[in-house]
This record gives sequence, C-alpha cells and structure tokens, in this order.
Amino acid sequence: MSGRAWLPRGYLFTVLGIAVGVAGLVSLGAMAERIARFIEGGDRFVLGQISVAGEGMGMGAGFTAGGLLRAAKIAEISRVPGVAAVQPQIMLPLKTTTSQFLTLTQELVLGLDPGTPLPNRNYREMPVRTGRFLELGDRGAVVLGADFASSRKLTTGGELELSGRSFKVVGVLDKTLTAPDRFAVVTIDDARDLWVRRDPLLVQLLAARGDGQPAALTRADLNSGAAVAWRDGDDADAVARRIQEAVPGVNVTIPSEVSRLLRQSTAFFSSLLLGLGALGIVIGGLSLSNTVTAAVFERIGDFGIKRALGATDLDLLREVLAEALGVSLSGGIVGVGIAVAVGWAVDARLVREGQQLFVFSPRLLAFALAFSAILGALAAAYATLRIARLSPAEAIRRGA
Repeated sequence: MSGRAWLPRGYLFTVLGIAVGVAGLVSLGAMAERIARFIEGGDRFVLGQISVAGEGMGMGAGFTAGGLLRAAKIAEISRVPGVAAVQPQIMLPLKTTTSQFLTLTQELVLGLDPGTPLPNRNYREMPVRTGRFLELGDRGAVVLGADFASSRKLTTGGELELSGRSFKVVGVLDKTLTAPDRFAVVTIDDARDLWVRRDPLLVQLLAARGDGQPAALTRADLNSGAAVAWRDGDDADAVARRIQEAVPGVNVTIPSEVSRLLRQSTAFFSSLLLGLGALGIVIGGLSLSNTVTAAVFERIGDFGIKRALGATDLDLLREVLAEALGVSLSGGIVGVGIAVAVGWAVDARLVREGQQLFVFSPRLLAFALAFSAILGALAAAYATLRIARLSPAEAIRRGA
C-alpha cells in the first residue's frame, strides 16, 4: 500500500504542523529532565556524607565555605561517637578570581587521599569512564570530571597545567550531571603543594621559627575540609550534630538540610519549567489535534461518497484512525528528531564551557511519541463522529 493510501492530502504540512508542537514539547521536557537529574545527583552526593570545613573563608574553601581544618580537628572528629571514617580533603577554585567562585558551575581542584576509601555512601567509587582513578603513591596525576575534560578537549594521557605545574590525565570520570563533572581530582599531597604555591603566607607558617620553636603549621594541617562517614545504624543528621557539639571551630553541614537547600535553590527553575512543560502539552496538544482534525475534514467529500456506497461508520473510523496514527506518529518522529538535533547543537556549543542544557531520556522520547499517537487517535475519533452525523449528500456537498 502506497503512502498516499493511508496518509491524507496535505501530508507534508500536516506532519510539519505536528512536528513543531512535538519539538517544543520535547525541548521543554529535556530542560526539565536536566534540572531533575541535577537535583537527583546533588541529593545523592550530599546525602551520602557529612561535610566538615574549617571556620572562616580561605582560598581553598571551594563550595564548603571553610578555611583551614587542622589535623588535630580531624582527629577530634574521628573520635565522635557514630563516626566511621574521616577523609581529609582540599578544595581549591581553579581560578581564584573567577566570577563563578562559590556557584553551582564553578570548576574546582579536589585533593583526596587515595589510601582512604571514599566515605560517601552513594559514591563508594567515583564512576570512571576512561583510564583509572587515583592510586596510592600517585604524584603529578589528575582525574578529570566529564565536563571539565570536554571543555578542554582532554582525554586520558593528556596534560593539564595547574598553577604552573603539569599534571598527567590518568582518567576521566563518567558524567554525573552534578558537581563532580567540573572537578579536577589530584592527590592530597599534590593539592597541598598547589595551595602553598597560591598562598605565600602558608610558606611562612610552614617554616620553622627562628627561636627554635616548631612551625605554626605542618603539611598535615593543610586541609580545607573533610568528608565524614557514619556507622551503620546511626542517623547521619544526628552524627553531624554530635560533631557540631563536640568539635568547636568547624563548620558542619547537616545532610538533610543541605538537600533541602539544594531543592529550594532550584525550586524556581523547576516550577518554571514545569509550568512551561504544562503549557507546551496544551499548545502542542491543541496544535496536533487541530491539524489532524483539519486534515480529516479536508476529505469530507470522499467520506460522503463512501457512505453513499455503503461504508459504515465503523469502516470510516478504521480508515481515519489508520491515517491519523500514520500522520501523528510521522509528525511525532520528525518533531523528536528536530528537538534532539537542536538540543545536541546547542549542547555542543555549551560543552566548551562545561555546561549541558538538555537531557533527552528514553522515557521523554517515548512519552512524546505516545502523546502524538493518542492525541492523533482522539482527534480522528472526534472528526469521524462529526462526519457521521452528516448525511452522505450533505458531506458530498460540503466537500465539493
């Protein structure tokens, strides 16, 4: 059977009309999916550990908004009831003067101790896409987040310069759609070296005093924060509050509160996209329904002749439904293709800055096609019922 046998006249413009509505709906849905993935990823990250930082604002603060967390404080934290493990960390902004400092899109250098298991319950291992993660004894090695690597076109085996020092890329993380995508992860010893290079005051504090007194700081004191794991059976928020009470002079994040703040900070955008998505469904639905209905009514004369020759209402409904489903699905597929092509083109430009605007999930694309087919069928049924109320002679007259 040829395409003309099951597609109504005006096929091209009908499909394009449907495609425009579906493309708008899919694009809005992809932006909403991106926000949802960011919130989900952020939740997994912050709910998997207790983050502790030194009081004050230091160059190595990162998003922990802390200063110096000395080794003695880390030892105190490890003795708090309910604490299972403490991993010292250093977070340095990639560029100390960047306008993105302390924002959700900042790029950070993260220093970790490869000999200590990751304390985050939801990220026991960082998801490595290529290469490997840091190992004990590594020096001058770096593992890059997905967006960090993409924006610089870096792959495993490449070289990255940090504060005038060259690092070899030993691995690239899989995309998480949250903060680690913009990290450059080095060993904590390398991170301490970078911190000292950036802050001349630390050089003086690490040097022994002239009167024979020990230095004010040791290298083990150079930590901007720590990730804390809690014991099985303990409540994370309760352990975090115990640390607050038992260890003075530190900033402790309560996991559930950070999760709530994250959701609040993105609530406006989520609500905006939800509203736009609902509007897109209404507009796209009306566009699709009107287009299919108009295409069916264009053939009202043909249907009148068929009824005069003995075709039943059920025969007409079968024919119209077949045509409507063919047109609706064709328009839906074209619309999905347009949305995905435009989304990929936009993201290809944004990836240079380590950003991503759209996420085209399988459930979103399946919804768009099902949406097209269902509305097309409903519109066809409505048009058929309207035609069935007319006499064959009246239908032929209107179609003339």
